[in-house]
Amino acid sequence: MIRISKIEYYLPELVLTNTDLEKEFPEWSSERIREKVGIVQRHISSENETVLDLAIQSSEKVFEDYDRSKIDFILFCTQSPDYFLPTTACILQDKLGLRKNIGATDFNLGCSGFVYGLAFAKGLIASGIANSILLITSETYTKHIHQKDKGNRCIFGDASASVIIEKDTNVGDYQFCLGTDGSGAENLMVKKGGFKRDFTLNPNHEFDPENLYMNGPEIFNFTIEKIPGLVKETMAENGLTMDDIDYFVFHQANSFMLNYLRRKTKIPTEKFYIDMETTGNTVSATIPIALKNMQDKGLLKRGDKILLAGFGVGYSWGATIIDF
Repeated sequence: MIRISKIEYYLPELVLTNTDLEKEFPEWSSERIREKVGIVQRHISSENETVLDLAIQSSEKVFEDYDRSKIDFILFCTQSPDYFLPTTACILQDKLGLRKNIGATDFNLGCSGFVYGLAFAKGLIASGIANSILLITSETYTKHIHQKDKGNRCIFGDASASVIIEKDTNVGDYQFCLGTDGSGAENLMVKKGGFKRDFTLNPNHEFDPENLYMNGPEIFNFTIEKIPGLVKETMAENGLTMDDIDYFVFHQANSFMLNYLRRKTKIPTEKFYIDMETTGNTVSATIPIALKNMQDKGLLKRGDKILLAGFGVGYSWGATIIDF
């Protein structure tokens, strides 16, 4: 039904290494960070660099050998937009010189955002509204993080991924399994920044209300409770077994969590892809970045079946299967 025709991504020039963090937090060693989360470095947006800037860069790479006049819809996923309004996707249409008779919208999702974007794209294509969609997942989460928050600074990096999705009758029409549990909203949240004023801080929030707060243990518990079942449900909904899947690509949260999920779900090591060592957790951009790196390494061949699973802030989760 839909195929990912092209993927490109862009990483900001500024790099924050584990050695840099060790200098700021001597009680943490660079090797300890790598062992704990599987990350050696992450890219950080500069003070004046925004998700729109990153999106322009990744999208221009996509259009180096793709006719931009074919694009008839823009889907832009971010939780760190340039503005409350206007819609970032509208500005991007102008910056990229795309046609004016196209649709464009933003949607606010985190680590499940890429899978949701694919679901939206499938709906637009199935209904005949669009034929060629530019899906962007662009985040500058590091702008939410307090400088003294060593835990989150070790994990998150900034990035933008631009993906072209087109109709293809030669690939499978796979179902999506999506889920939501807003009761866990406060476990990963930026309290201040919207229009709600009468908020109270979580007692464990060490920093300012405009900074990111993450309750790591609760996020971990949510993940191990929901995601193994999500994987089984997605295969069952599509009439497939683990033997039918060539690769499993999950949101690249951190290596400890991913390896735990792999063991709990009984996914063979050779089918489970982990790739965040040089980029960190880039939120909604992790899955397309992983797919692009797999492609560049020659790991993927046409016809491979890949199960994608995103999960996190919201709580929100989603999974589907694609033919590469």
